[in-house]
Amino acid sequence: MPSAGSRALATQSSVDTRAVRPWTQGRGYALLAAVPCLYLAVFFVWPLVRVALRSVMEPRPGFGNYTKILSGGPFLQILIYTLEVAAIVTAVSLLIAYPVAALTARMQGRRLQLMTALIVGSLWTSAVIRSYAWMILFQRYGIVNEALIWLGFADSPVRILQTTTAVVIGMVHVLLPFMLLPLIAAMRRIDPNLLRAGRILGANPFRLFLRVYFPLSLPGVHAGTVLVFISSLGFFITPSLLGGGRTMMAAMIIEQEANVFLDWPMASAIATVLLAFTLVLYVAYGRLARVDVTRGLR
Repeated sequence: MPSAGSRALATQSSVDTRAVRPWTQGRGYALLAAVPCLYLAVFFVWPLVRVALRSVMEPRPGFGNYTKILSGGPFLQILIYTLEVAAIVTAVSLLIAYPVAALTARMQGRRLQLMTALIVGSLWTSAVIRSYAWMILFQRYGIVNEALIWLGFADSPVRILQTTTAVVIGMVHVLLPFMLLPLIAAMRRIDPNLLRAGRILGANPFRLFLRVYFPLSLPGVHAGTVLVFISSLGFFITPSLLGGGRTMMAAMIIEQEANVFLDWPMASAIATVLLAFTLVLYVAYGRLARVDVTRGLR
């Protein structure tokens, strides 16, 4: 039989072990988090800081680059045009994706697997290839113009390339999966019993959608909207190919300032302003989204 002294020592050692173990675990978690934090600091935070510093320190210290951008000249017009195109692309993507996602969310088994594979598989095709495909379709004597003339909607070929319409169609084609996937995930979490209860209580389909289904799908709407809008702001390949230089967006003017005119401070300033706009809109939209969800679920 162990003596009372040995039992006391064993109890004391177990208490000390339990006291030390949380500190040891916390130290392990800190070491695990140090690697990704260091990676983000070196490859994400520091480049952003360098861009912001270059915009105010070169060619001379001051805010001359920002004054030139925000004074109402062509740079500000391009930024506003970029925001407009991003908003249009987001709205069109939502209008197309919402009914498709609602139908997909009701599928089961192989049909659901096939639809999901088609949506995800579209991401494997390069945006460059898809943009060139739209260029072939939209050219002066392409399939689209021939179809318009054959159907009687036009007497002569219509200029579709180098327009905002072509840019929007190409961007929606590329970004549509980023709207579909969050919507499908949110809609599949909706309990069918809620819709069944609404029908039993006498709600018509429109009222059932407006008061039950749509508010419950808002998390997917918000996630898809943010993904598509922010991605649209930085698009370069599709506007360059389908816009042909006539529809200048922010990424295109940044590339032009950096590689053509070698004006890196101005390119850094435009990128910083675009980043600031994105952060402000993201924070504002996040607050509005929380308010909308709260009201919709009351």
